[in-house]
Amino acid sequence: MPDMQATTVRFSFPTRFRTWLREHLGLDKAIGYTILGRAWASLAGLVTVALIAHLLSPAEQGFYYTFGSLIALQIIFELGFSFVILQMASHERAHLTISEDDEISGDPVAHDRLASVLQKTVRWYTVGAVFLAVALIFAGSHFFAANTTSSTSVSWKFPWYVTAIAATLTFQIDPLLSFLEGCGFVARVARVRLGQAVLGSALAWIALISHHGLFAPALIILGNASTSIVWLFNRRHLLFSLLRRRPGTNSVHWSSEVWPFQWRIAISWLCGYFIFQLYNPVLFAYDGAVVAGQMGMSLSLTNALMSVSIAWINTKAAPFGSMIARREFDQLDHHFFRALARSTGICCAGASVIWLIDFLLNRMHSPLAQRLVDPASLAFLLGTAPLNAITFGQAMYLRAHKQEKFLLNSILGAVLVGASTLVLGKFYGVRGVVVGSFASGLLVGLPMGTYTFAKFRRLWHAA
Repeated sequence: MPDMQATTVRFSFPTRFRTWLREHLGLDKAIGYTILGRAWASLAGLVTVALIAHLLSPAEQGFYYTFGSLIALQIIFELGFSFVILQMASHERAHLTISEDDEISGDPVAHDRLASVLQKTVRWYTVGAVFLAVALIFAGSHFFAANTTSSTSVSWKFPWYVTAIAATLTFQIDPLLSFLEGCGFVARVARVRLGQAVLGSALAWIALISHHGLFAPALIILGNASTSIVWLFNRRHLLFSLLRRRPGTNSVHWSSEVWPFQWRIAISWLCGYFIFQLYNPVLFAYDGAVVAGQMGMSLSLTNALMSVSIAWINTKAAPFGSMIARREFDQLDHHFFRALARSTGICCAGASVIWLIDFLLNRMHSPLAQRLVDPASLAFLLGTAPLNAITFGQAMYLRAHKQEKFLLNSILGAVLVGASTLVLGKFYGVRGVVVGSFASGLLVGLPMGTYTFAKFRRLWHAA
């Protein structure tokens, strides 16, 4: 009898702990896998940062991070369609059931429309991948050649070509993950992304340790692609059954149903490049590879913090879309506001910890601190993270209604941040860039986003 009681205690404690995490922190499987993936990416990022600092020259570090900023230009070809796919799929999935063996049952019209969404997705990204490959290879080559001095001895060409081709491969694969996420596979996709993070980091470390550091970005991307391909192969029955299905008259009408949402999302996504990715290329052009490398490493820490904190929000995009399709607005608001509070709290706490560590590294005159921007500039950079987390949550909530009401906000934010980066970056360097971005978010982005969110939430739900 005592042994049975001990066994009960041993097995009930993990259960109680999981229940506590779910009730008090809102941790479900999707968030759990996402946080594990982001936590791994953050911890692995510290290892990567240390390897970069020890094994790459300051100039090579600048090329390393600028590779990432230029790869982000794929947003021009993606046009935010992945988020549109997720929302379109989640609204149709609300009327269907997908069994464990990937058989679909339920409303035949919703079934046809779900198949139509996938078919249009595959066609769109196949064409876009061709243009993306050409653009990245030639535009990137021109940018580096034009902004590299004869004194900068960095062999960047072949690593850049491999990185561009790898990015083209993931460009075609990632929308399939978004589609399946919209179909309800949120936790499983989060688990795939955890695997991507682990494999990508391992391959990057191999490249750095073997003194082929500029190939690390390409290997990270290829690690992501290979992990996705393995999982998608296991879902081939579901995907091929939808690709073979003939939607007929129930096909999704692109011009009337998708395009009005997509073109607004596309512009918002494009504006996001100027808000989040312009720093490195501008500093690379104005102040050289070394300064761009300091900003790149600082941004990688800030982005890691953001990716962890918004896990409470972005893992709910598909469930929120299904709740809206069923008009469960009270339940929607209950889950959203709890998730937003947790996301913002985690972001503020993480920003404080990162800044304190950087401050202590500077006080100890650690060489690692010299690979980051100065503590005052880092404070402004980290300060934008909670502002962006709140705005991201508000925008995602409205977009889950298959509406894009943050278009004007995105355009204004891109103009303000882009202009301040170009002008202040030229005259004041890193400090000007981060102060301009922080001021734009605090004085314009957050107030305008909150007004937009409150206005349309009230109008739509009252109706």
